[in-house]
Amino acid sequence: MVEVENLEAPKEVVEVEVVVENEPKRGCCGSFFLTPIDWIKMLSTETHWSFVFGVVVVYGISQGLGGALARVGTEYYMKDVQKVQPSEAQVYAGITSIPWIVKPLWGLLTDVLPIFGYRRRPYFMLAGFLGVTSMLLVSLHGKLHLALAVLSLTVGSAGVAIADVTIDACVAQNSIIHRSLASDMQSLCSLTASIGALVGYSISGVFVHLIGPKGVFGLLTIPAALVFLVGTLLDEPPVTNFNYKQVNQKFADAGKAMWTTLKFPLVWRPCLYMYLSFVLSLDINEGLFYWYTDSKAGPSFSKETVGYILSVGPVGSLLAAILYQNALKDYPFRDLLFWAQLLSGLSGMLDLMLVLRWNLAFGVPDFVAIVIDEGVSKMVGKLKWMPLLVLSSRLCPPGIEGTFFALLMSIDNAGVLSSSWGGGLLLHILKVTRTQFHNLWLAILIRNILRITPLCLIFLVPRGDQDSTFIPDEVLVASKEEETEESPEEEAENIELVPLVNNKVDDR
Repeated sequence: MVEVENLEAPKEVVEVEVVVENEPKRGCCGSFFLTPIDWIKMLSTETHWSFVFGVVVVYGISQGLGGALARVGTEYYMKDVQKVQPSEAQVYAGITSIPWIVKPLWGLLTDVLPIFGYRRRPYFMLAGFLGVTSMLLVSLHGKLHLALAVLSLTVGSAGVAIADVTIDACVAQNSIIHRSLASDMQSLCSLTASIGALVGYSISGVFVHLIGPKGVFGLLTIPAALVFLVGTLLDEPPVTNFNYKQVNQKFADAGKAMWTTLKFPLVWRPCLYMYLSFVLSLDINEGLFYWYTDSKAGPSFSKETVGYILSVGPVGSLLAAILYQNALKDYPFRDLLFWAQLLSGLSGMLDLMLVLRWNLAFGVPDFVAIVIDEGVSKMVGKLKWMPLLVLSSRLCPPGIEGTFFALLMSIDNAGVLSSSWGGGLLLHILKVTRTQFHNLWLAILIRNILRITPLCLIFLVPRGDQDSTFIPDEVLVASKEEETEESPEEEAENIELVPLVNNKVDDR
């Protein structure tokens, strides 16, 4: 995370902080006693109403509500409109996630390349424009070619990713200015995203049934238009006298610093584990989705039922976050990741029981069985993801915290992409098609075994607890030398804005 205490802020920022420090502390515990409306009003007053509006739009409406509608709509679009095989749909799902792999690029652009004198507003407008145009193309075109459809969905995903990085920068910037409200801002982000996802999944099946997947894509232009509106309304001071000739140098310096840090064993070893842990957890969700909705081999769940089932996932993730915060955050990384990885493999057996219909032999209806499966899998996935997130923050060197953290998240997203393509290859090899699911149980079994194999690589994870720092001494010394050479103004300009957790990896 950004060690803002070591940075000397501009005078105007110091004056704001003094005022805040003299006020009663209204952190996460204090805001608990406020009604939601009063809490929102307090945040709007202390920061700015346009910032709160931006968080609600990007996290709650675009990523939460829109992300849920997009997932269900895309699955039915590939199955019923484009009529692709499960293995192909798995590959296309990986392609649409590529914009999330290059998140460091979006982050660097928003930090070092202002457009028309602004660092954030133009990027919100660009993200909204990409979302509106791509969703309109998919929804209005009568018979869109598959390649163009995948390209449009990828462009729409890029719009969401750019908006995500930009609002993360705004949150980090306000957390520096209003330090006592940093936890409240984080809570606002998490709360709006969770509520949005819960509502989105609950209504996604209904909308797909009523207006079809293409109609759902048409609805997704509304969140994108709201993101564009955020860009027009956001309260942001203009950047004056910016030297665009320094942009290339800043990109080069950031790349050199990240590469230097990655070469240390204390850094690349856990990074390798994180990547492989995602790669070896093969994603075969498209094969399972086709089976869920098949009228002969599967339980033939309706569109509404699929939406209701997926709405259980955010609840499981929320329970995992509460469990981690209250009971697991003090355990060493290696121990916690060992049990989380083991539980990940064991929880996958619930899919095997469902596909082999063992649940019916025990008198458990399909709907109940899959609801339990969805809740447990998302809960275990969150328990695995949260220590990886904390470990990533402990690996970030001073001075490039935000960019390096985004790089680590991109490594994880690259693992998710490889997992999706690997799962598609497995489904293709086992001949799991739109109507043939005889070998789906074998795909699940292979996936579950592969999920446990990262336990053999657990030695790559440091032994330290979650309060330890794993940054090599050489990097710390170099960072301190650079800080002494910079003026306070340069330090303030070079603050790296730390992105929050994106929901792309967390969706697994």
